[in-house]
Amino acid sequence: METHVPVLIAGGGPVGLATAVELAHHGVRCLVVEPRESVSWLRPRAKTTSARSMELLRRWGLAETLRARAPLAVSWSDQAVFVSSLLGREITRIGGCFGLDLTGSGLAAEPGQQVPQPLVEEVLREAVGDALLTGRQVSGLREDADGVTVRITSANGEEQEVRAQYVVGCDGPRSVTRQAIGSRYEGREDGRPNFNIVFRAPGLAERMPHGPAVHYWVLNPAQPGLAGRLDLEETWWCIAQGVREADPVRLVRNLAGADIEVEILATDPWTARMLLADRYASERVFLAGDAAHQNPPYGGHGFNTGIGDAVNIGWKLAAVLHGWAPASLLATYEGERRPIAADTIEAAAANMTTLAPELADPALMGDEAAFEKVRPAVAEAVLRTKHSEFHSLDLVLGYTYAGSPIVAPDAGERLPHRWLSPGESLYDRLGPAFSLVGDQSAPGVAGVVAEARDLGVPLREVHLPGEPLTLVRPDQHVAWRGSGSLRMALGR
Repeated sequence: METHVPVLIAGGGPVGLATAVELAHHGVRCLVVEPRESVSWLRPRAKTTSARSMELLRRWGLAETLRARAPLAVSWSDQAVFVSSLLGREITRIGGCFGLDLTGSGLAAEPGQQVPQPLVEEVLREAVGDALLTGRQVSGLREDADGVTVRITSANGEEQEVRAQYVVGCDGPRSVTRQAIGSRYEGREDGRPNFNIVFRAPGLAERMPHGPAVHYWVLNPAQPGLAGRLDLEETWWCIAQGVREADPVRLVRNLAGADIEVEILATDPWTARMLLADRYASERVFLAGDAAHQNPPYGGHGFNTGIGDAVNIGWKLAAVLHGWAPASLLATYEGERRPIAADTIEAAAANMTTLAPELADPALMGDEAAFEKVRPAVAEAVLRTKHSEFHSLDLVLGYTYAGSPIVAPDAGERLPHRWLSPGESLYDRLGPAFSLVGDQSAPGVAGVVAEARDLGVPLREVHLPGEPLTLVRPDQHVAWRGSGSLRMALGR
């Protein structure tokens, strides 16, 4: 194990691994410290990788790998179906969920992807390689003017110290790094219990009358919840809402509406939290992912917000470590990412105000006449209250860093996507660092190129004839349009 590294990452979940991949993308060595020796498939956690996260995976050359290994192809379904039970009657459905319908769209370089979090972690682990140190965890750290001394503890209690120039804390809700910098969560916990179950149900899919869907919402007042497939074999997940502890076989059969064959693989009781760290960073220690924010899962934003954190802090650390940006650039991380997390928490909490228990109606469980009498009203309530949960591209693709000191007043948004030729995205032409996009014969190009050379900033010129110049940051967000300075975009 190395005793000196440029960046040490506490926690090797998807956000810690993404931070390491981003650093490697810029040629920066790091060490990821993670207690788990292997990834467990029994608690799939997040299941939606957003269109924006998939664009970033494409940037790392990993999007096709993840899709090829995902148990559910993106073309399999983009539907959420609301039912009286899994084997019962359909009430209504919502299509185009989670950006899964964006294949070939001009809005994004990649559609979303339904894929269990463990597979995302495995793909990222492979990309990180020997920078991942498992079986150990960060148990403490001391920061000084020149770096951070990190204490690492093994499962048997052996301790070692590693010296790092910077630390990124991706160590989750009980973050040691958050405690070390004196940061604390602000927010609240939802009082309603939930019960996750992963199970095998041979033959269930063949018996269901509703067709493929990424979510099946069961609006049975006696047993509300939602379920979905983890693969196209026999493995499923479900969330029983309003349940703290119960017989999982009974819960699954209640959701199914019949005494189906069930093998329970794992259970996981939980409560939703709306929490935001009051500060994201010290001089040399930065928080990302669940160490910085937690939100309810409704809308599929969870770890995707953390992937955005990873890219933001990753490129900035690389710029500072390579010497082409001042250390003051790192101070913009909190100002850019914390508002995004706050917006995400608010959106997810709003989605959570109406769940299956609130939409359920006893008449849905009656005879056909009673069902048909109440179905239109329930369907209207579903479409009115749940549409934004499944259609949130304004948040997923539309978040902006407007107001940041390193973007121009009219900039900060993600560079609008376009296809330049079949299968070739504008994003594919961008460099790993800054890109100057537009007509390269324009008068301002020579000045920007000279400035980049003087500062030692890697700059790729992307020629789009007749188009105004746009300076694009490493994270694909716009620094300025028309004219501007690289120095401003680096906080110099």
